[in-house]
Amino acid sequence: MCQSSHSAEAEKLSEYSGGNRPIRRALVFAIVALALIMSSVDSTIVATALHALQEGLQTSINWVGWTLTAYSFGLVLMLPVSGKLSARYGHRRVFLGSVAAFTAASLGCGMADNIYVLIVLRAIQAAGGAGFTPSATGIVVDHFGKERDRALGLFGSIFPIGAMIGPVFGGLFVSYWSWRGVFYVNVPIGLVAMVLALRYVPWDRPVAGGIGPSLDVTGMALLGSGLLALMVAASYLGESNAHPWSPALLVPMAIAIVALWIFFRHGIRSAHPFIAPHMIHGPGFGPVNLLNALYGGVSGGVMALVPLYATNRFGIDALGSGTLLIAQGVATIIVSVAATLVLRRTGYRLPLYVGNVTITAGLVLLGVCPVAGIAPYAWLAGSAFLVGVGNGAVNPASRNAGLQLEPRHSSTIAALRSLGRQIGAIVAISAATAVLASSGDPGDVQSWVYIVAGLLVAAALPLITRIPDHRGSW
Repeated sequence: MCQSSHSAEAEKLSEYSGGNRPIRRALVFAIVALALIMSSVDSTIVATALHALQEGLQTSINWVGWTLTAYSFGLVLMLPVSGKLSARYGHRRVFLGSVAAFTAASLGCGMADNIYVLIVLRAIQAAGGAGFTPSATGIVVDHFGKERDRALGLFGSIFPIGAMIGPVFGGLFVSYWSWRGVFYVNVPIGLVAMVLALRYVPWDRPVAGGIGPSLDVTGMALLGSGLLALMVAASYLGESNAHPWSPALLVPMAIAIVALWIFFRHGIRSAHPFIAPHMIHGPGFGPVNLLNALYGGVSGGVMALVPLYATNRFGIDALGSGTLLIAQGVATIIVSVAATLVLRRTGYRLPLYVGNVTITAGLVLLGVCPVAGIAPYAWLAGSAFLVGVGNGAVNPASRNAGLQLEPRHSSTIAALRSLGRQIGAIVAISAATAVLASSGDPGDVQSWVYIVAGLLVAAALPLITRIPDHRGSW
């Protein structure tokens, strides 16, 4: 009797936000989606302005490249931190702080008058953007009731939208305005998101026992040092003169291994670790995290190089090669929505199997020669479309498979998912560019990159049997 009453009261409370206003879930979802799109756009829009940046700030291409590297580093270092902060201080508070930091840093980037200031501001911008996914996930998990699994499944259709429109807006701003426009565009969007969030995003529920134990600063420092060293090593692999015995590779790799090993040991011994070890490699979590790194990271990383591949191997011009990934994005959006709607019937494993096989087929087809009678552009677009179909099938299942294990730690789990995808993408891109830099025929060599990536994804097929299957809402 008491338990039933308590459940009914909890369900009733979930329908209301601060000030006893009913929660308008569609509007709340649109607000967090706006922030996610803003972050996704920023991951692609800056790449279109690199040449204009170089000329506008009168700097070298190496320093301009650091505007991309600093953003990746900031994301990788801050994702786990933001997840923990969201769980400790409240998803709404971290969401608002993240949007504010991202918006302010975007304004500063647009006003920067030298490359060094711009690089620092890009890292700050990434630190703000790193808080979007964990806090948005926590908001949905806490306040969407039985519909949270479907709402989170739709997250997989948001990121491709930003990835597609980013290069388009970037090209328009550079062509008809200035490179500063690629940063200024975030300011009005961020301000709108903050105003709407203050009005409509519900307050966080009180945490029993207050905000809990103090943050594990030692664990944060160890993980941050290890990830930073790992990213430095991966970045070096992308240099044209990289070789495996260079101190520039071995030293950061050694630091990364030692720091991460101590981090895991510290997590086992600590009463309140920064990230519980079982969320990284425990039953269920380990396979989910590895699959996210492979499907989202490795395949996503090599797909980002498709425009370069189209130009090097088939001589497709810049405009044509840049539009190839639209096919992938459209497929991902459509299939993600469809997969979300049927996820309660299929469970997690079936779409993971289908997505795995489809991604493998798309990557391998990218690497082989087009069939006679099919134009190279059509062949590449069709192959990219297949990869998008696979990603669309995988995304809702892989996202919910991890969150369903421990919904109470949704923000941390979401951060780990994004972290794995970021690391997988950076390693894949660094390894691929290192191979291409030492090749006399980059187009032919890159074809093998796609074949090997496809086989690597296929090799992960047995991991799906270790994914905890689930049907229905959670």
